[in-house]
Amino acid sequence: MTAIAHEPLTQEEVLLEGFLALDTPEGFRAELIEGEIVVTPPPDGDHEDYIGLIVEQVHMRSRTRMQFAGTKGLILRKGGDCPKDRVIPDGTFAPRELRLYRGAGSWMPCDGVTMVLEVTSTRPKADREAKRRCYARGGIPLYLLVDREASSVTLFSDPEKDDYREHCTRPLGKSITLPAPFAFDLDTTDFL
Repeated sequence: MTAIAHEPLTQEEVLLEGFLALDTPEGFRAELIEGEIVVTPPPDGDHEDYIGLIVEQVHMRSRTRMQFAGTKGLILRKGGDCPKDRVIPDGTFAPRELRLYRGAGSWMPCDGVTMVLEVTSTRPKADREAKRRCYARGGIPLYLLVDREASSVTLFSDPEKDDYREHCTRPLGKSITLPAPFAFDLDTTDFL
């Protein structure tokens, strides 16, 4: 009988295994963001209201039929020896014809996702910085951030490496243009 030699797990592999084995309480969200395990509590009603207002406008006004998934786990590429980020945006949008979510498990690759949506809650700095970098590294074309603390909405676009090269910020109550494939001005009047 011969013993099979196994290579020891790297620190990153141990972190990923530990993360995937987490049993978070119902309603809580666990994410692996830039090598840190982040657990967030369930969102409040205003948070969900903003998401609903955005989804409604996308479905009614977008030039391309879009499919939406709330809190869908995304596996995002990452360079070097670090584990892949596993992030759960407040929402993802993809062209309906791709049917990205069909047959997807709890975690899916981000290929084909056109826009991610975040509404700030308990960790606004993570939404403004770490998640923005993760989405850019994943090559997601658009990142829409509703920042309740700053009372603004920002659209990040043109991802390159660890960030987006373009961004446009508008105060809540003003419109912000969503480019193709959406191609309409998102009205944030009802966010006030």
